[in-house]
Amino acid sequence: MRNRWLIATAGVVMQVALGAVYAWSVFRIPLTQRFGWSIPQVTLTFTIAIFVLGFAAFAGGLWMRRVGPQRVAMTAGAFYGAGVFLASLAGDRLWWLYLSYGLMAGIGLGLGYIVPVATLVKWFPDKRGMITGIAVAGFGAGALITAPIATALIRQVGVSQTFAILGVVYLVAVIGAGYFMQNPPAGYQPTGWMPTASQQKSRSAKTFTLEEAIRSWQWYGLWALLFLNTTAGIAIISQAAPMIQEITDVTAAQAAGVVGIFSIANGAGRFLWAWLSDFVGRRWVFLMMFPIQAVAFFLLPSIDAFTVFVGVGCIVLLCYGGGFGTMPAFAADYFGAENVGSIYGLMLTAWSFAGVLGPMLIASLRESNGRYNEALYLIAGLMLISAVIPIVIGSPASDRVRSQPAPARAS
Repeated sequence: MRNRWLIATAGVVMQVALGAVYAWSVFRIPLTQRFGWSIPQVTLTFTIAIFVLGFAAFAGGLWMRRVGPQRVAMTAGAFYGAGVFLASLAGDRLWWLYLSYGLMAGIGLGLGYIVPVATLVKWFPDKRGMITGIAVAGFGAGALITAPIATALIRQVGVSQTFAILGVVYLVAVIGAGYFMQNPPAGYQPTGWMPTASQQKSRSAKTFTLEEAIRSWQWYGLWALLFLNTTAGIAIISQAAPMIQEITDVTAAQAAGVVGIFSIANGAGRFLWAWLSDFVGRRWVFLMMFPIQAVAFFLLPSIDAFTVFVGVGCIVLLCYGGGFGTMPAFAADYFGAENVGSIYGLMLTAWSFAGVLGPMLIASLRESNGRYNEALYLIAGLMLISAVIPIVIGSPASDRVRSQPAPARAS
């Protein structure tokens, strides 16, 4: 029992370091001002990193099945730290920034992200929603630490040297925490624990392979839930600092502080919604989050008061984090925990595509229209439509029961 909590702690440390990528918006203005790049050009760096993350997470989930989580985690730290460090050598070469921070660091992000999620869900079958929420809460909270530090470093040593310093820190943190990642013994269950009746009903008795999971329509339904929920939140994250500066007329330092507040909401949502899902069910969590976000996005363009804007933005980030906190347990419930690394890893490609759509949509509309209103209204409508999916998606186990022929009646 002590061992599994030590592994959980190491997993959170890993995720905090990896989640620093969410502080990207504090680099946007310094990069555009120093090198003359456009908003979409700078935003594309973040987009590439998130796009690569999803596919690298799938590769990491497959690799974990062969070599275990420790080697994957330590390799992730090497890629991530080196990628951010090498971004310091980009100068005015935008393509170098894309290859280093976007591609290389993105590979490290994906390899590292899947390790604590897939490992801890096996160590904590008794607290599946809560533990995945805790694990990914660290990722959501990473920007809380990084945003003010990066802002101060940029002011003191410049944006390039900031990349170099942060790259070394990330490398040490992820490799050090990754050393503690290991799987539980086969068939592990906490002493004295037995699943409740509701847990038995919601969880699949069958362990699905990756091939079996992707042959079920439910896998694609979960993918769509994650994609749509992520598209909304990541659009806000990618433009948080400049959006707040523009709409509420605050300084860069104040805007960076709001990035930290949004990071708290992101991390809190990952834990709180996941914890709630252990009681009300995963489907109900998504059924609540989508309409809430629809209202929030509809209101944002009409809000010019700083504190109100931040408050409504936090609601969006709570729901954004809730999707990541709840979905690993959702996947484990429907397809079993044994192969969740590869099954959920492939599902994280939804994050990749959302990482393209969300940031590029809001950046392009802002560039062309000179304001954020159109993008925010569009996302509000998307969230309202998305609420249909959790209503119709049922577990693969329930489909299997319905497909079995009824027993013959005695004559």
